[in-house]
Amino acid sequence: MKGQAKKFTAYLRLKSKPVAVKLLRAGEAVPEGALRPVRDLGHHLSLCQAFSRSRRQGESIALFKEDHWCMEPVLCFGLAKPPQYFLDGHNRYPGTAKTLAAGSRWAQIVPKLEPGQYNGIMSAPLETANFEPDVIILYCDPAQLTQIMIAVNWIDGNDVISQLSGHAACVYAVVPVLQNDQFQITIPCIGDRTRAMAQDDEMIFSLPAKKQRP
Repeated sequence: MKGQAKKFTAYLRLKSKPVAVKLLRAGEAVPEGALRPVRDLGHHLSLCQAFSRSRRQGESIALFKEDHWCMEPVLCFGLAKPPQYFLDGHNRYPGTAKTLAAGSRWAQIVPKLEPGQYNGIMSAPLETANFEPDVIILYCDPAQLTQIMIAVNWIDGNDVISQLSGHAACVYAVVPVLQNDQFQITIPCIGDRTRAMAQDDEMIFSLPAKKQRP
């Protein structure tokens, strides 16, 4: 993984480290050295903040349900069952949805994993991760993304078909990759920008970890 991380960084000249992401099943051991936000930092983190600390500060972080500040990854990664209040659209309406029906529509289509399948999420720099990742995420600018897409097209001629949203970038960058075993392009959400310092020129490209290998 260290070699692959160096290749990503050298070929693309990324401004931050590629991030390894792993979902933890119930009873699965937390990799050694991982920070637990509430236990070790004394406060919660949003998942985008964990990704940011991994890619900028080189930290390995494990978040369980009690460590999350934002509830969307808790529900969409299956750490808890989405309540009817959420599915009815109240999470979005009236703040970021014109109608309750619009809010409900988004709650229905946002990618979700089955509740109970996983109970934790790990992130760490790819170059130092001491676990086998499920997904790798790269924060890149549009020019770097163009180079990535040229490489993707070179593999088999196919384009990347992505589900795009202005919300929940951490969910869109990981869950569809797990569900479809395909590449994904994601737009950093407002939370990623305001709480986790995603820059105005950054996009997210994510891939199943096994696709990094020849």
